[in-house]
This record gives sequence, C-alpha cells and structure tokens, in this order.
Amino acid sequence: MGQYDFYLDKVLLPVAPAEIRTKINNQNRALTLINFGEINVLKKARLTDIEFACLIPQTRLPFAVYMEGFRPASFFLDHFEELKTSQEPFQFIVSRVKPSGELLFDSNITVSMEKYKIIEEHENGFDLIVQINLRQFRHFGTKEVEIEEPDEDEPEDAPVEATEHENRPPENPPKAKSHTVIPGDSLWAIARRYLGNGNRWREIYNLNPQIARQNLGTGRASYTVFSGQVLSIPDL
Repeated sequence: MGQYDFYLDKVLLPVAPAEIRTKINNQNRALTLINFGEINVLKKARLTDIEFACLIPQTRLPFAVYMEGFRPASFFLDHFEELKTSQEPFQFIVSRVKPSGELLFDSNITVSMEKYKIIEEHENGFDLIVQINLRQFRHFGTKEVEIEEPDEDEPEDAPVEATEHENRPPENPPKAKSHTVIPGDSLWAIARRYLGNGNRWREIYNLNPQIARQNLGTGRASYTVFSGQVLSIPDL
C-alpha cells in the first residue's frame, strides 16, 4: 500500500483520511435564444471545494505519523481553530508515494478553512473524528480613489483630479506560485530561478515540509527533490 501525507499549513495530519472529495465547480449558464435554441454561456470557474474526515488520536497509535514526536489531539484542534479564526489563507498539500518510494504527484492549493466538525463516537474510544471543509482561495486586490478638492483660486468648473492607489497588493495582485520539479532540478536551482538567489533554497525547503518527510529514513539528504513534486514558492 502506498502512502498519503496530508498537510494543513505545514502541519502533518497523524492519520491520512480514508477519503478525500474534491469538487471542481463552474458557473456556466444555459440560455434559450429565440429561433436558435439552448446555448451554454461559458464563464470563469468557481472556487474548488475540498472535504474529508480525519482521525485525530488521543494516544499514539502504531500507524500514526508525527513530524516532531507525538502530539495530543488538543494540538490539532487548536491548529484547526487557528486556521478557522485567523482569516488568513494557507497551503493544503497532499503527497502521494508508491510503496516503492516513487512519488506519484502532489496536490498543492491555497485554501481557507470554511468549517470543521468534531465527532466523538463510542466505538472510537477517546479518539476524535474531525470533518474538514476547505475552499480554494484566490488572491485579489482592492482599490482606493482619493478625490482632491480644487484650489480656491480655481474656477468651480475646473476638472477634479483623481489619484488611484492600490490597497492590497501595492502593485500587482500576489499569486500563489508553485513549481513542478523536473529531472535535474535542485532546490538551489529552483531558488535561483524564482528568487534570484540560489542561497535562498532553505526558504523553499521550509515552505514544503513534504520534502523532508519523503526523504525520512531513506538515507537520502533531507533536501532531495524528485521529478513530479509540486513545490510552493515563497514571494520575493
């Protein structure tokens, strides 16, 4: 059996969910035209919805995996609550690895925590089941317009100048960047390409905890990357 690793904002879930549902939404609209019939008006895609249920153990189980040693259920519940109340987007990463160690592909998407539900059942003892609903997040910018009043010496019908300022972001809307590793890639080369300095490779390494996770116990360097991996790239 292969291995699935689920990360919510760099925190690895101790037990991978048995099922994940990804709903790819659209907002196309069907119209009926006189003497022509029905047509489909194509529009930009809506946001993607993701939902799954995960087991959060209260005690360490033999099949549970932790990045930095055992963590009680309260640690993960606090993390989920922080993701819900912080009003900040985060990265949701799913890493899929064959039993041979070969990487299949990664999912790496910027999301928000829409809601989560904690379920306690007798058959699970003190362990918890948490149902999580995520929604894709797209960065956007808002604009402010300042209207300058005319000088007293100017006639009343003089044109008013408008100065436009961008509130967020200051120049261009920030975009969630990612890179798919190809043969011959290294973190140094990727950092040089996107960040302009290969010595900044640790920023990419720290932003993608699945890199170290996939090299754990293999004898390879913890920063080794493989073809097909999807890595998040930090902003300049």
